[in-house]
Amino acid sequence: MARKSLLYTLFTTLTLALSSSIPQTDYDVIVVGGGPSGLSALSSLARVRRRTAMFDSGEYRNAPTREMHDVIGNDGTPPAQFRALARTQISKYDTATIIDNKISSISPLTDPNNTTYFQATTTNGTTYTSRKIILGTGLIDLIPDVPGLREAWGQGIWWCPWCDGWEHRDEPLGILGSLPDVVGSVLETHTLYSDIIAFTNGTATPANQLSLASKYPNWEKQLAAWDVRVDNRSIVAIDRLQNGNDHRDNVTDQQFDVFRVRFEDGDSVVRNTFITNYPTAQRSTLPEELGTAMLEEKVDTTDYSGMRTSVPGVFAIGDCNSDGSTNVPHAMFSGKRAGVFVHVEMSREESNAAISKRDFSRRALERQTERAVGDEMEMLWKRVLEMRK
Repeated sequence: MARKSLLYTLFTTLTLALSSSIPQTDYDVIVVGGGPSGLSALSSLARVRRRTAMFDSGEYRNAPTREMHDVIGNDGTPPAQFRALARTQISKYDTATIIDNKISSISPLTDPNNTTYFQATTTNGTTYTSRKIILGTGLIDLIPDVPGLREAWGQGIWWCPWCDGWEHRDEPLGILGSLPDVVGSVLETHTLYSDIIAFTNGTATPANQLSLASKYPNWEKQLAAWDVRVDNRSIVAIDRLQNGNDHRDNVTDQQFDVFRVRFEDGDSVVRNTFITNYPTAQRSTLPEELGTAMLEEKVDTTDYSGMRTSVPGVFAIGDCNSDGSTNVPHAMFSGKRAGVFVHVEMSREESNAAISKRDFSRRALERQTERAVGDEMEMLWKRVLEMRK
């Protein structure tokens, strides 16, 4: 009975010691965002049996896009189809959970041992806890309020030449955006297009010309060398004349959209496709509320390895972070990278806890043994004394 009591005491003590060093949470990791980066992180963590929940608000930057391109193995796949297939494949891992709800807030909490973990609350008020947070919350494009522009977003009007340029190659191209961004767009697209007009919409001001010259001193000569025309008239509307969804050549992978750009002076110009240069903003307020350091309106991950942010335990992946690349392959890479680093970081914590547990068990066993031996010697001595009476 004494031995059983001793072992039970040790087992109970050790269990409490281990549980107190690792927070007891609903999940190991909560991933916020169900786009390519979030799906990649979820897959990576599930494959090493990390209990991971991905929360998907149903908001995706590339949702309007006809198809994804430059995604090896999925070139030409519609984004919704890609996400659905990814979900199906990930569902075979029993530690992966997908919750179609939006996270409205995340709060850092501290357990009795001063170890930080997180509580996430959804829009319906349900709360979930986790040891780590991965933000794949994405960006939104700040599209000007020009009639017809938003309606055609991702459907012949795009911002990434690697994603959409090839399907409109050799067609009359328009550049939409501020003058300082024109040369950069030409450098990205001049191998695909020879008929280019930059519609700067009144931004070709002396100040912006100086700004462009500070980066490209010979910008005017560069544009002239590629026969790029600059049209600075104010745009009042962009009308779709033909939809590339219905007019396309699937053999040559070409889409034939046609648009009319209407100006304030009553004139108009016809173009087939456009590259844009519009600013972006964080889709979610969670990074700001968590206090993550920001770099040019994006979550700063430049000084922290493995997609870590300035907030311990919080990682940022995909478009929302600052590593400078915003496309599907990048999103998948960043999600995978964060998944690896999160897993190893938790493993180190668990290893340290195991070492502490081992040290604790050795010390506890020594103390219990000393007490047990002491008790037995005391009982033996009493028996000797009784025998001598």
